This record gives sequence, C-alpha cells and structure tokens, in this order.
Amino acid sequence: MIVSVNPYTAQEIARFEEHSDAQIEQALAEAVAAQRAWRKTSFAERSRLLVSMAKVLRANKSEYGKMISLEMGKPIAEAVAEVEKCALNCDFYAENAPRFLEDEVIATNASDSRVVFDPLGVVLAIMPWNYPFWQYFRFAAPAFMAGNGAVLKHANNVPQCAKAIAEIVAEAGAPAGLHQTLLIPPSKVERLIADDRIAAVTLTGSTGVGAIVAAQAGKALKKQVLELGGSDPFIVLADADVSAAAEVAVKARFINVGQSCVNAKRFIVEESIADAFVEAFCAAVARLKIGDPMAADTNIGPMARADLRATLHDQVERSVAAGAVLRAGGKAVEGRGFTYEPTVLDHVTPEMPAFNEETFGPVAAIIRVKSAEDAIAHANDTDFGLGAAIWTRDVAKGAVYARQLDAGAVFINGMVASDPRLPFGGIKRSGYGRELGSYGIREFTNTKTVWTGPAR
Repeated sequence: MIVSVNPYTAQEIARFEEHSDAQIEQALAEAVAAQRAWRKTSFAERSRLLVSMAKVLRANKSEYGKMISLEMGKPIAEAVAEVEKCALNCDFYAENAPRFLEDEVIATNASDSRVVFDPLGVVLAIMPWNYPFWQYFRFAAPAFMAGNGAVLKHANNVPQCAKAIAEIVAEAGAPAGLHQTLLIPPSKVERLIADDRIAAVTLTGSTGVGAIVAAQAGKALKKQVLELGGSDPFIVLADADVSAAAEVAVKARFINVGQSCVNAKRFIVEESIADAFVEAFCAAVARLKIGDPMAADTNIGPMARADLRATLHDQVERSVAAGAVLRAGGKAVEGRGFTYEPTVLDHVTPEMPAFNEETFGPVAAIIRVKSAEDAIAHANDTDFGLGAAIWTRDVAKGAVYARQLDAGAVFINGMVASDPRLPFGGIKRSGYGRELGSYGIREFTNTKTVWTGPAR
C-alpha cells in the first residue's frame, strides 16, 4: 500500500494499491508498442503534444499547485510557479527540439556523411518528491520530442502527483501507453531496470540511491543520467555587494524549505565582510514567515517527512556540539507536522556535519575564510559538484574563479537555478549526464553516424 501524508498536519490524505506484476507487465508492453509508433512521428506532431501539455498545465496550475503543497509541503506560491515552469519547458522543447536534433552534415570525401539522433526507446524515470512535477516534465518534454516513451516510478510520498502526471499527458493527447505511471515499492525497481524493454534510466535523487541505480543499470548495460545530491557553495568575496548577496542568499537557501539539490548550503564569506553579511542574512531570515503552505504569504512550510526533519536536527546538534555558533532557529516547530525553524549556523568548519554532509532542509552554514583563494579551496572541499555561486563586483575576476570551481554550473552574482535553455547536471558524487538545453535532449538518443557513398 502506498500512502500519501500531509506533512503540515501529519494526517493521511489517501492510500493506493501498488501495481501488481501483471499490471507492470502490461504497462511495459503498452509503452514499447506506443514508442515504436511514436518514433516514426514528425517533429510537428510531437510539438503539438508538448504545446497541448503546456496548455493543460497552465489551465490547472492552481489545482496542481495545491496538490503539490498538500503532498510534500511546498509553499503554494512556489508550487504554482513549479507548474508554470513545467509548461514553459514544454513550450521550449516544442519550439527548439527540431533544431537541436537536426542532422549534422559532416564534410568528408563521401557524397554524404552526417550524424543523426535516433530515440533510444522507453526510458525509466525514477523521480523524487521535492519537485514532483518539474523533475518529471524536465525529463519528459525532451524525451518525447526525441521520440522516446516514458515509464515513471515516482517517490511514494507523492502518489497523487504521480497519478496527476499520467492524467496530464493523456489529456494532452498522447498516444495511449506512451507514458506509464507505476506505483511500486523500491524493491521492484531493479527488475524494471533489468527488463530488456527499458532502454535507459534517469534518476534524480540522493547520492546513495544513485549509486545503487548506477550499479543496477551498469550491470544491464543501460544508459543513465543521474542528478544526485549537492552541497552547493555560495561564495561572497570582500568586494561584493553584501546587502544584495545576503538577500539572494536567503532565497537560495530557503526556497522549497531548503529541500533541493541545488539549494545553496555552504555560505563561504571573506572575513572582512563576514560580520556584515551575517547580520544582513539573519535579518532576512527573521522576516521569513513559517506556517501553512497553503497560505499565500508562507515562506517556510513543513519538511516532507518526519525522518528527514529528524536527520536534519541531528546534523544541527552535532555541528553545534563541534563548535558551530547557532544564530537562528535550531529546533522543530511544535505541532503535528514536520516543520523545522529556518536555522543559521555560523563559524562552521570542514569537520562539522553542516559542512561535510548534505543538509537537506532549512539550515544555512556560514564559513569564514581569509581570502578568495581560501574560499575556492573550501568550496571544492566536498564530495559534491552540482552548482556554485560567487559574488563579486569584479565580474572578470568572478569568471576566472568560476573556472576553478568543481561544479556543473556556476552563477556569478546570482543564485543557482535550472533553466530550459541551459544544460543542468553535476560532477563528482552529484552525478553525471545533463538535462535541459540541447545537451539534455541528446542524452536519450543514439548519436548515429550515417555514411553514404556515391550510388553504384
């Protein structure tokens, strides 16, 4: 049984029967049949589906936003924005995929040599709860445009979102079977990965789960794209606009209640401005409103699950015990749900959990350093490499430092965020492969050389 729980009240919302082995078998058979026909369609036909998906998303964004907030606790304003971003992504690929996937003609002595991009087949998407719509549509829009089919195994604490996604794709006019949603326990995922009808796997999730999926997919010789954990640095150099940096830093840390792989988590600040930054940062944190995620003015809703909150609190307590200074928060909010106070830890050092572990929730770690070079060294002192931000008035210098940071994306004087136009992904234990942009759509294609000599 798969159970949906409201994280703000800790009350059960709904429960669903898991799909049986027979239902899984039927879903795979239908997906393969639908994809074999879909791969033969034109870009124009595929674009019509994506435009229709965008229209369905926009027409029902309030309803879907409430569903997201109800199941995983995201503040409603952010939830509706997530749905709107999904629609934007669909429109982007509907317009640009034909250009991204057009044949590349290569100059050779042959009469015609080119590279073409064929679909791989049915892709298994193992998706997380923290952005229950965006993570799927980020993958599905380019996958469908490339001619692939999709089987969704969503996080089991957002089953209503998983079912809604299937309804959106169907309502938009997708061929029956092209998308499949499976409500199954994690124990059945390995069997799916090994099934010959699954051509590739995409996962957004924790580094630990990523290692398991990578091993299973590697054993089956299946292509994978893995977007995993992160401990993103937010570097503030001595010449930065401290007020602007602090204001953006609070958003970068506490958006989605701090439950994002690309949330800024470690704030690495030069000593000469550290006191001013901490003062401005804590003042902005104090203005955050904790409350019901359905309220329009709520900034901090509940964490998604009780165990996640317990893990976060343990990291805070161990960091304080090791010498971190608690500037704000540091405890659970009383009540039935899973809310945790927005927390600021100052004077964090590399041996502390707030530095060397991924803190997946509303906790900010401030690290004071002596120089820009010291800041870069601390930023790279992590197993992760997803995103990074650097703040400086000297953007030329910022560009030089950006090349020295171990990350899949570096934002200068801004916060890390995904954009359909830009490739997104990480290095090191943050995963491999790319989503979004022209690079993302080609991940689930066969880059095929076609060499044609003169007719004989």
